Amino acid sequence: MNFSLQPVLENDLLKLQPLTANDFEKLYAVASDPEVWAMHPNKERYKREVFQNFFNGAFQSGGAFLILDKKSDEVLGSTRFYDYNEKEKTILIGYTFYGTKSWGKNINSSVKKMMLDYIFQFVDRVIFHVGKNNIRSVKAMNKLGAENKGEEEVAYFGEDSKTNIIFEIKKEDWQRWTYNDQLPAHS
Repeated sequence: MNFSLQPVLENDLLKLQPLTANDFEKLYAVASDPEVWAMHPNKERYKREVFQNFFNGAFQSGGAFLILDKKSDEVLGSTRFYDYNEKEKTILIGYTFYGTKSWGKNINSSVKKMMLDYIFQFVDRVIFHVGKNNIRSVKAMNKLGAENKGEEEVAYFGEDSKTNIIFEIKKEDWQRWTYNDQLPAHS
């Protein structure tokens, strides 16, 4: 299998497809709800000009995805792979957000499972930056079995740095988790 930062990933219900420049309006329709960003480090991303910067960073990363409901083709949100380090065999997953109607349905667990199953064919560690006060995302990391590695100031694309909690999942731990089928199924 060839390594790609933007493969098409899918399961029975969801599809992750590479983000394109033409996806701005579809994704902004989801991102324009202030509630989506209430716990995120940058609470202003619901504003068009602020989201435009976020979108530009996503597109330029070369690893961003549009998350779609396969049945309806509805855009649910976005996520990305970034900062791949071939020598260290690490990559980051983050900048993930979903519209509020996707919350509480195990969509994030399902998306992360697809991403982790794919990327652990090529790396040994996956790192996540989570806003310190983003309780929803901290809970999601715990649900995935990620290890809290402490706090760090992280500068997002075109934004001021914010305090983030650094989480990590190692390949061998992920394989043990998935072997024991501990992740919840998408509902």
